[in-house]
Amino acid sequence: MVQILVQSLIPLSVFLMMKICTPQAEVVVPKNATISAIFMFGDSIVDTGNNNHLVTLVKSNFPPYGRDFMGGKPTGRFSNAEKLGIKELLPAFLDPNLQLQDLIGGVNFASAGAGFDPLTSELVLAIPMSKQLQLFDEYKTKLKSFVGEERADYIVTNGLYIVSAGSDDIVNTYFHTPTRIFEYSVSSYTEFLVRSASSFLQELHAKGARRISVCSLTPLGCIPSQRTLAGGIKRRCAEGYNKMVQLFNSELSSELRRLNGACPHARMALLDVYGLVFDMVKNPRKYGFEISDRGCCGSGLIETGFLCNRWNFLTCLNVSGYVFWDSYHPAENVYKIMVQKKLGKLLIDLYS
Repeated sequence: MVQILVQSLIPLSVFLMMKICTPQAEVVVPKNATISAIFMFGDSIVDTGNNNHLVTLVKSNFPPYGRDFMGGKPTGRFSNAEKLGIKELLPAFLDPNLQLQDLIGGVNFASAGAGFDPLTSELVLAIPMSKQLQLFDEYKTKLKSFVGEERADYIVTNGLYIVSAGSDDIVNTYFHTPTRIFEYSVSSYTEFLVRSASSFLQELHAKGARRISVCSLTPLGCIPSQRTLAGGIKRRCAEGYNKMVQLFNSELSSELRRLNGACPHARMALLDVYGLVFDMVKNPRKYGFEISDRGCCGSGLIETGFLCNRWNFLTCLNVSGYVFWDSYHPAENVYKIMVQKKLGKLLIDLYS
């Protein structure tokens, strides 16, 4: 066995770090683990700035986002997380300043607002998951032209792939638009999402991915915005949302087990953080937090994205006391805890 140190990157991309400097987050991984690069697909939980280059309202390339990141500059990340991993910055593939040298350690294809349901991306003009796969093809072509086919194949085959999507499908597309909720029951829409996720993963595998981590959904009924919209006058956790999330996580886990048997040489693992985040929400002081029902940004009840910018003067100065940075995304310290408690098992699941 070998040891690596891990520190947080930003929302869930946090889990990819290969070398780092957070002493309390030491992780033991199998000795034969070879990780050549990191690739991210999905939504705002892992988008590192692709939406900066789209015509969409789902952006965060303005204050107060980035306040604690690389000199306080907003970069398009939906969190205040600061620290980095395998490379100083996992770049967004659509960044016009992306250099060929940047391709070697991996890139990010995620787009805030995207989902496994194609309608989810369409509603907010995010990059659909199918288009993210097309961008991966473009990446491979550029990489081969730069380092040659043999090395490019090695980088792609030995990369660690992170997929995080589904939150916007449930919160925005199913519960808050007059479309899917009339077409599908909770169970049938969940099955639809899992089928879509499975198709995406199989295509990703066909394009060369072999080690894939799929992030579970967190208790979406407990995020501040959904407490406000669906939690009643007392802003309790919306239990219907959480039950749907639990059903999705369970069915996704079963599908990953099936795919592990069906896809040659593949290892896919669920990064299950539902229970951990739920416990942080219900018992914040246990983890060093004070407030778990509001975000740090603005009033903390509903603001995210440009609304946080509008109420920038209300952004709190003591973010360390909050579980959530805005009304949708967890704060940096939440990801640090996730790293400490979940990354080691994930890497063992993928590389043992």
